[in-house]
Amino acid sequence: MDLRYSVRRTLPNMCTFANMLGGFIAVILISQSNYILAMIFIAIATIADALDGVMARLTKTSSKFGVELDSLADVISFGFAPAFLLYTTHLIHFGNWGILAAGAYIFAGAFRLARFNVELVGFDKNYFNGLPIPTAALTVVSFELMHQLGAGSSQVSDFTSLLLVLSVAFLMISHVKYDTLPALTVEGIKRKPYFVLFLLASAIAVIASCGYATFYVFILFNIFGIIRYIFFFFKKGMHASQP
Repeated sequence: MDLRYSVRRTLPNMCTFANMLGGFIAVILISQSNYILAMIFIAIATIADALDGVMARLTKTSSKFGVELDSLADVISFGFAPAFLLYTTHLIHFGNWGILAAGAYIFAGAFRLARFNVELVGFDKNYFNGLPIPTAALTVVSFELMHQLGAGSSQVSDFTSLLLVLSVAFLMISHVKYDTLPALTVEGIKRKPYFVLFLLASAIAVIASCGYATFYVFILFNIFGIIRYIFFFFKKGMHASQP
């Protein structure tokens, strides 16, 4: 019985190690200027990151150790690797400012993960507090993928990358709410019908555009969180001002 439980407990951790390994391989590939393959490994790391949570729930082996290990893996795969990718391809042209911008992204990602871990008790399962670091990483990676596929001039991409990395860093440490993925049940879909429609429309757009639309999908997702935050902020202020 103990052996069976030990095997079940190991499965989520193996997914976490796959996440960490994917990020490490991506860093090596970036240092070799193999950017496309590096981005594929970052994408693989995001799949492994999603699977470790699924496996932990299925095997009923969620633990504080697993949460902390997952955060350490995420710092590598979704913090350091995307920052190194953008620094190597674009931010290096800004000298020390480029180093600071990439460092700000890594710091914001680590801060976001630490805050999530301490707020885990009583966590609202419908929303994330701040942009999740995997989403930030995929925003950065999809931007670089678009650039590697030949969209946009190098100079424009350099300045855009600087603005992008600082923006997603800010969103990670902010209190802007972002939807969690709905449960794959009828009840879960009914709870978030518009978000499910957005996901379906995004998948169609990405497939139809052969990947070019991926970056714009993530930008829309990021902007929607900001718009919703501003709307509820002013709505709350109006109610507070009423006698």
